[in-house]
Amino acid sequence: MDKYIFDESNGLWYELQGDYYIPCLILSEEETQPIGLWGRRHKEYLKEHKHYLYTTMLIEGTLNSYLADIDRQAQECLLVLTKQIAEQENVTERLKADNAMLWVQKMNEIQSRVREIIYSEIIYA
Repeated sequence: MDKYIFDESNGLWYELQGDYYIPCLILSEEETQPIGLWGRRHKEYLKEHKHYLYTTMLIEGTLNSYLADIDRQAQECLLVLTKQIAEQENVTERLKADNAMLWVQKMNEIQSRVREIIYSEIIYA
């Protein structure tokens, strides 16, 4: 019995594993990229609330690249909004040098607000 067979009707190779031939599938580089924290959170949201979309993207092989893109968008949003709000509220390097504890407190508050924005507009949208 051959270990590998080729099916001309679908163009796939199959490998014998035990009594069954299993398709030899290799994910593209795009589908193996890491999705990060934001991407994983959005994945859980899709699984629970948008199951049809999740399943469709999973079957089509587009889920991972979509989640990686969501992760990049959220990460960029976190950086840009944090910087903009910090500038608007005068949370500067000068404040950091003069009163480090106050700077940390204000930055934590800003990042918390930005995370809420990301959740509402990207992750759970």
